[in-house]
Amino acid sequence: MYLGLDLGTSGVKAMLIDGNQKIIGSANGGLDVSRPHPGWSEQEPAHWIRATEEAVAGLKAAHPKELAAVRGIGLSGQMHGATLLDADDKVLRPCILWNDTRSYQEAAALDADPRFRALTGNIVFPGFTAPKLAWVAKHEPEIFSKVRWVLLPKDYLRLWLTGEHMSEMSDSAGTSWLDTGKRKWSSELLAATNLDEKQMPTLVEGTEAAGKLRGELASSWGISGDVVLAGGAGDNAASACGMGTVSHGAAFVSLGTSGVLFAANGSYLPKPESAVHAFCHALPNTWHQMGVILSATDALNWHSSVTGKSAAELTGEVGDTLKAPSGVTFLPYLSGERTPHNDATIRGAFIGLGHESSRAVLTQAVLEGVSFAIRDNLEALRSAGTDIARVTAIGGGSRSRYWLASIATALGVPVDLPADGDFGAAFGAARLGLIAATGADPVEVCTPPKTAGTIDPVASLTDAYADAYKRYRALYPAIKALSIV
Repeated sequence: MYLGLDLGTSGVKAMLIDGNQKIIGSANGGLDVSRPHPGWSEQEPAHWIRATEEAVAGLKAAHPKELAAVRGIGLSGQMHGATLLDADDKVLRPCILWNDTRSYQEAAALDADPRFRALTGNIVFPGFTAPKLAWVAKHEPEIFSKVRWVLLPKDYLRLWLTGEHMSEMSDSAGTSWLDTGKRKWSSELLAATNLDEKQMPTLVEGTEAAGKLRGELASSWGISGDVVLAGGAGDNAASACGMGTVSHGAAFVSLGTSGVLFAANGSYLPKPESAVHAFCHALPNTWHQMGVILSATDALNWHSSVTGKSAAELTGEVGDTLKAPSGVTFLPYLSGERTPHNDATIRGAFIGLGHESSRAVLTQAVLEGVSFAIRDNLEALRSAGTDIARVTAIGGGSRSRYWLASIATALGVPVDLPADGDFGAAFGAARLGLIAATGADPVEVCTPPKTAGTIDPVASLTDAYADAYKRYRALYPAIKALSIV
């Protein structure tokens, strides 16, 4: 048996699979986000441990014999978080999360140093880890002076699970300290933020062994024998392993809290000016590109909180048949935007409201706004040398066929639906645990699921969507000067 642990923003998911990759069961532990100031987003690392224990306890209650047979564990996690520890591995402050934008000034200053783009292949985004440390150095110098270790969220879990300070390539590529082409820490970039390699975890590939489960934890979970932990992956690379998006040309669109358009690459293809992320993949000698929007289902959840209706009720009012855009446009920049704008201060808007703009019309605009933001990502990927012929949809938002039809029509490519099953980050992490424990061929393990169906672009609405996308594109420069943060 093999266990995948996925540390997300809203919870920890634990999934058990057997040697044939059949899902035995899964369980969850919940998490909350603290937002003490506008643009801030934090979590206590101790809550990650509590949520993991809660999830594993759920598995133990439902599948004690299967959990006892676990031989490999894989980790997936929300990326970019700055978890700061002292020399005794004590947490110095709450973790600053991926969607925290307080360090936008520090990010701009680091990005102005040409070495960062040259070595990492990426813009220094405010959500990345390096500018967070620059912010801490400036605003919390007493904490910065005590920093012995900087760990990413899932790697803090690894420390608790194994006692090891280790990470892997895909997650570390999102720090702005990794030489992404050479797959190693850059001492030069670390020095630019007054850090050195001694404060960084040891790096392995995502498929390699990265510690063993501590005996006391194994005993409390009812496991006997050695359990190997894989290096694991950042959440998007782990989802790619779960979806089998590991070979050149394969792609998926993820509608989670954030939105991601992800393409696997057989070589390193950086183009920082496009705001496309060029990261190491979880498999050795592979890379990937992705465009990221900060609010996907988060935009619909915000709309739900304002209207007092659930997301399901809102999408139900829109119906199942794709409609032409109404003329109301939604910009989903609720916490800034990454691809293609790299703008932490921009904020969202509804444009074109009238007396006739019903709740259903606003919901339709929210769905379209996210679809057009993903179209922005597609154009950015194309400019970086990667074209996409079709995508597979994953994430909570992919349950809405209306939304998927909107995305297919906005992108102009078919959207495939995987067969029933859970092929997300926890499944990908479990696959990595299997590979690390058994030495299996990663490509033979990370195969794509069967396709249950395909949603094609609605040809009759192609022109209407093209016109609406032009309006959408024109609005960012129009409102940029009006956003106040």
